[in-house]
Order: sequence, then C-alpha cells, then structure tokens
Amino acid sequence: MHLTKDEERILSGEKGENYAKMMSILVKIGEIYGADKLIPITSAQISGVSYNTIGDAGLHFLNSLKDVKVAVKTTLNPLAFDDRYLDALQVDTQLFKKQMEIIKAYKTMGVKTTATCTPYYYDNVPKFGEHIAWAESSAVIYANSIIGARTNREGAVTALASAIIGKTPNYGLHLDEERKATHIVELDFEPEGEDFPLLGLLIGKEVQGIPYLKIKGNYDDFKLMGAAMAASGSIAMYHVESFTPEYKNALQDEVERISIEKDEIEKMKKIVDVELVAIGCPHVSPIELRRIAEFVKGKEKKKGVEFWIFAARSVWENHKDLVKIIENFGGKVMVDTCVVVSNAGKIFHKIGTTSGKAAFYLSKDKFGGAEVIVEDLYTLLRSVVE
Repeated sequence: MHLTKDEERILSGEKGENYAKMMSILVKIGEIYGADKLIPITSAQISGVSYNTIGDAGLHFLNSLKDVKVAVKTTLNPLAFDDRYLDALQVDTQLFKKQMEIIKAYKTMGVKTTATCTPYYYDNVPKFGEHIAWAESSAVIYANSIIGARTNREGAVTALASAIIGKTPNYGLHLDEERKATHIVELDFEPEGEDFPLLGLLIGKEVQGIPYLKIKGNYDDFKLMGAAMAASGSIAMYHVESFTPEYKNALQDEVERISIEKDEIEKMKKIVDVELVAIGCPHVSPIELRRIAEFVKGKEKKKGVEFWIFAARSVWENHKDLVKIIENFGGKVMVDTCVVVSNAGKIFHKIGTTSGKAAFYLSKDKFGGAEVIVEDLYTLLRSVVE
C-alpha cells in the first residue's frame, strides 16, 4: 500500500508512539484487504463506549491513548446509562465510576460525547459521496444506504484509529465497484409495520453481500430494516428501488436471487405479555418521537408495564415539547444509552420493541436473555395505554 511521506513519518514514530500505533493499525488493515492507499475522511463514529460491553480491558486501552487527539469530527455510541435514571436502570457505583472514566478518556482525545447510534439526525451528518469511518453497524448501513456516504463496517479500534489519523484504507465500500448489489431479494408480499425489522433479520441471515429490494416504505421503516440486517449478519449496505440514492446503478449482470415468503415473517411473530415496551434501537427519529407523543397525549398509561423511549440527546433537546407529553403520560425518554447496552435486558424478562436489532441482542445471555417480541409502533403503543 502506498504511503505519503507524511504518513511514513507518522508510522516511523516521529509524531509519537501512539500515533504510530494508530497508523500501523490502518496500514495492516489496508494490506489485508488490498487497499492501494489511505484516503481522507470527513468524520468518524466510534463504538465500544458502554462499560457493559468493553469492560476493564477496553478502558485500559483508551487510557493508554491520552496523548493523542482526533483529527476529524468524531462522535460516540451510547453508553450504559442516562444519569437521570440511575435507579431505574439499576446502575451501581462500580458501573457509574467506570463508565465516567471511559467518557473522560474520549473527551481527552477531542471526541464529541454525543452517545447516540443515530448521529446522522443532528450531530454528525455526512453528505452523499463523502468518505467516513463509522463503527456502529446500524449507523454504517444507514449512512451507506440512505445517505450515500461511504464507509466500511469499522470496528471500535479501526474507527478510532481513522479518527486520530484522519484517514482510512481505500477498499471495500469506498470503491464504486464494491457498492453494487450482489443479491435481488424477491418478496411475495408488501411489508408493513413490524415486517420491516423482521425482514431485516431474515435478509441478514441469508445474504452475504449487498441486497436489492423492490419495496415501499419510509425512512424509519428502512432504518429498522437495515439495523436488523446488520445485527443478524454482516450487511453494511442495501439498495431499495426508487428510494436509496444509488439504486439506478446498483444492478450488475450477475446477481443471485433469493425469495422470502410472508409465511417466514409470520412464523417470527409471537405474542407475550411484556413488562417493558422499549422504542429507540436505533435511537428514535424526530418523526418517531412526534408519532409517539401524538398517540399518548391525554391518555393514561397502563399499570405494570414500563414505557421507555431512547433518543439522541440532540433530538431530546430539540423536541422538549414532545418529550414533556410522553413523560406526562408516564413514559421515560432516555438519552445517552439504549435498551441493549444498558441494564434493561437484565432487569426485564419480557420486552416489546420495534427493533429487530434489539431482539437479536437482548435474547442473548450476555445482554440478559430476555424474551422479546417485535411489533409495529402502534401495536406497542396500544399495549401501554389503558
């Protein structure tokens, strides 16, 4: 892989040991994937933030980087709690202390501690065609597919290395030819409501590549579908005909076709009496927040069911009128965390959500092993109203 003289100097240690370490990570990744060079990026999104996921080893690594600064706008994934709801989230002293040390380490590096998986609403909004280095899987697939920015599915460490160097290896989804569809997904039904995240879970398991779909939906439908694809598989981009910005040039001569039938979706649906309705994985959009507020306004919350909404702090700050309506109803609008990386899955055994991604992770023992039902927004809202 070709390096400029400046890049070679950083790699040799002229800027310091930690900058050399970050450059060596990018060079190794580039060599593994056959990149010809490093390319500049405009932003980074870093995962590996919640102490529940990175633990002491991750904290030790971050503390070893105190002398470096990020070179581009860099935002951060959710952490383990909203500090206004420590009791509700059962946050003990150890978790609080360790989590704040992680945040301090990122702040020292110049990272914006946005603590959201949806930076594309307000905090970190890339433009079509921009090269970025993002690590959050649901944000990666949204940026590539819905916005048309270009990022590979980075890990926490490679995204951080790119943020510090300001560059990323030129391979994969940064290249035109690697953004073509590899599979056409054919359906015998028109998806609606909870079908979108469930469809995403199925496609994620079936497709190794980039799917192309001919379906109708809105931004929130496709956000949930994409997040589920990325959770159950390794998909980092999809195309939807007449919707996503690159669909016109997406199809190539040789593509594999797969079929998904309505029955496969129906078999995934189940009914449970939930203890928690959790909406916002990925974090809710301003439109979703408005829909929720309009539905619950003036109504009474059902006793015995908790109602938690997870949002980016920037969305919360820009829509406090909607937040007030939801909180007057009896719901909690939490920021900085999410249902997966908080303790929610360990507190509640039966959870209802709009998110295929949340269902995928929360059912695993590491995140609590909860029983999870995926339903559409309005079905869940009706379940929490008296």
